[in-house]
Amino acid sequence: MMDVQNEYHFIITEEMEDERIDKCLNALMESLSRSYIQKLLADGKVTVNGKNVKASYRVNAEDEIILILPPSVIPDILPENISLSILYEDQDVIVIDKPKGMVVHPAPGHYEGTLVNALMYHCQNELSGINGVLRPGIVHRIDRDTTGSVIACKNDHAHNEIAKQLKEHTIIRKYQAIVHGVVKEDEGTVHTLLGRHPVDRKKMAVVEKGGKEAITHYRVLKRFSNATYIECTLETGRTHQIRVHMASLGHPLLGDSVYGAKNNPYKLNGQTLHAEILGFIHPTTGEYVETRAPLPEYFRKLIRVLP
Repeated sequence: MMDVQNEYHFIITEEMEDERIDKCLNALMESLSRSYIQKLLADGKVTVNGKNVKASYRVNAEDEIILILPPSVIPDILPENISLSILYEDQDVIVIDKPKGMVVHPAPGHYEGTLVNALMYHCQNELSGINGVLRPGIVHRIDRDTTGSVIACKNDHAHNEIAKQLKEHTIIRKYQAIVHGVVKEDEGTVHTLLGRHPVDRKKMAVVEKGGKEAITHYRVLKRFSNATYIECTLETGRTHQIRVHMASLGHPLLGDSVYGAKNNPYKLNGQTLHAEILGFIHPTTGEYVETRAPLPEYFRKLIRVLP
């Protein structure tokens, strides 16, 4: 077990001005409940411009907030004998076809059954340590309900090399998706800034300033009466990038209740998104390696039944 204490600094923006501080921090620290934030305020763990305030305090633009989380206990992350679908493996890297519903790495509420737990068992703890005890081997991640290719590294050299390729956008990442509505253009590019949603901090959004550059290329594979099967190629890899970009075009992914319709006529479990192709330069040999994760059965079935 390991004790961890964290200190967080925030500068309040104009969009949050006049918001109650407990509600404001709940948006900024989405993993913390509002009641827990109120307790931190009462315990003097939050200061605004160097002074303690009550939960009813309304923030001003440019307020400097410091929040100190008391030591928390991170449980030991244990190896678990979970079956893995391996697309590629050698002494440096391993590429997994992640199933729907599997979380990539442990986090509060998900310390068991993750891809990391499975990799620790399979690789016998031979995983890179750069991302810490909660994310050994993990260089990038995909959402819990997104299926397909995830690469993990077995040593720090491989981790650094793959991370460099991700940063330079030279890794090939192609996704299959089915979106609402009929996409008119055969292909196109969405080039925006992505940042936290100004109201719902658990969501990402296209923003005019303050976000990170995000580029998605898409092309139509097949059109249905009220849906379109597309391939998306990531030039950048921001959180929820494809989901937000397609929703911004008026074509949210089928099954995506966060960025699309709440109702789900096809009884889907999350967004219809599959990381099919992953291509990278091998960190040791310098050769190009490409893997292809087969479409999951639910995805193939949907293509068959869509009118």
